[in-house]
Amino acid sequence: MKNILEQLSENVGKAFEEAGYKKEAGRVSVSNRPDLCEYQCNGAMSLAKEFKCAPIAIANAVTEILKNDPAFEKVEAVMPGFINMNISSEFLADYIKKMASDEKYGVDLPESRTIIVDYGGPNVAKALHVGHLRPAIIGESIKHILKFMGHNVIGDVHMGDWGKPMGLVMTEIQDRQPDLPYFDESFTGDYPKEPPFTVRDLEEIYPTASAKSKEDPEYNARALEATLKLQTGVRGYRALWDHIINVSVSDMKRIYDKLHVDFDLWNGESTVQYLIPDMVKGMKESGVAYESDGALVIDVKKDTDTKEIPPCIVVKSDGASLYNTTDLATIMERVEKYDPAQIIYITDKRQDLYFEQVFRAAIKAGLVSDKVTLSHIGFGTMNGKDGKPFKTRDGGVMRLEDLIRDIQDEMYSKIKENKEIDDAEARQTADLVGLSALLYGDLSNQAVKDYVFDMERFISFEGNTGPYILYTIVRIKSIIAKYKAQGGDLAKVSIGVPVNASEKELMKALSSFAQTMAAAEAELAPHRICAYIYDLANALNSFYHETKILTEEDENKKGEYIALIDFTRKVLETCIDMLGFSAPDRM
Repeated sequence: MKNILEQLSENVGKAFEEAGYKKEAGRVSVSNRPDLCEYQCNGAMSLAKEFKCAPIAIANAVTEILKNDPAFEKVEAVMPGFINMNISSEFLADYIKKMASDEKYGVDLPESRTIIVDYGGPNVAKALHVGHLRPAIIGESIKHILKFMGHNVIGDVHMGDWGKPMGLVMTEIQDRQPDLPYFDESFTGDYPKEPPFTVRDLEEIYPTASAKSKEDPEYNARALEATLKLQTGVRGYRALWDHIINVSVSDMKRIYDKLHVDFDLWNGESTVQYLIPDMVKGMKESGVAYESDGALVIDVKKDTDTKEIPPCIVVKSDGASLYNTTDLATIMERVEKYDPAQIIYITDKRQDLYFEQVFRAAIKAGLVSDKVTLSHIGFGTMNGKDGKPFKTRDGGVMRLEDLIRDIQDEMYSKIKENKEIDDAEARQTADLVGLSALLYGDLSNQAVKDYVFDMERFISFEGNTGPYILYTIVRIKSIIAKYKAQGGDLAKVSIGVPVNASEKELMKALSSFAQTMAAAEAELAPHRICAYIYDLANALNSFYHETKILTEEDENKKGEYIALIDFTRKVLETCIDMLGFSAPDRM
């Protein structure tokens, strides 16, 4: 099914062709002057030089033909050669009916591809903090958008679970509990099934160990030795590492679940360590990688570069691998295991240069073919009202779990303040609406941009917020429930031709769903969906305030109204599902 702009462009293109001009000039867009018209075509302007004719003359010729097209109720040519159009109510209603009967609401699905989304990136043994919010929810939303568009999407958390941080944690555990069997290399029995620490212990152990390593060279040397023992497979260290991973991952899953974030793969840097020796060997033998100051590097600069792109270091001069090494091995593993058409990385925008180096190195080393697209989505910072990265009141980094709880508690207070509602229902509703406030408040911003976390604005039921979107959905649910209580049957109603301006505006808002989804997919941009549903919610609420729905005396027309708002609900709920939240039955 063609989207609304494609259908209108096809009609206008035929008119251009019939008038003796190029069909391609008939591209239609939404009017940038809604006070003058609903849609516009500027094609006549581009043909003037080729046909040696004034644009207004071309526009007039095309307009005369379009006046007989039932898709339009008004068409006019205006200086210097624009074609302004209003769509006919009948044509629009027919399009909305077809949308409503289509499983994907009129979206023409592209060819299905396998796409891997790498997001999350938490380090084990550390608490998830507010810095983990953006990659998690942006990545999850992109995953849902791509799945809606018919792709096979695999989400990977890609944890930091290897290297010196693990050695630091193990060293501190050994100092605190020296009698644990993991550090006795003569121990041959079974190691305890229960971990010798809790997740809260780990969250305190790592910063303590990190601070000690910076002040005590001997402690730092022991941490490096512990890291080496882990990486070379010393039995006790691997067993202790398993405990660290299991405890950390269990807690991560619990917190990510609060955000409705669910990864398909729980892989980390450790997952691809087995590939690194042969990968490095192949790079050396092929000549792609060469030694520079003792390190192994890949030159990734291009003649067309306008800024300096340093070589990608694969192995340090001391023989140690880096994030670059692990990321290159991960690309290789993903290509071999999943044969993806695209791999998307979602991290802080300050890593743009890093990923440019890694992607170029992967291509140059032949780890990916030209059929694989490597993409990096760099996101901005969530800031406080002072414009600086968001902190707790005492200046520390806020735990992600605390941020979620705080916004849900604020919503609970707001709900209890205004309505008499059972505590359990109020808490359940507050959790849903509070989550919408947090997710929508973030995702409504273009990912690359910084934004200010404003609790008061985010939890508001007015304006461009998650609660406003949910309130609109709940309003529709309430109307439909009352309609059913009156004896109405949703199975017997269908969308009709709009009879007033607000009904038409609602249909027009609905009609842009397909191009919104196409843009969200192409740009990997959840904010496109946020902008769409905000406009759609506004159109619905204008229609609600200007139209007597349940008191409409014409039962047939009442049924058409109900069918229209119920379809609006379905579209809104489909969209918020892609954003990661859902609507309660009442608020």
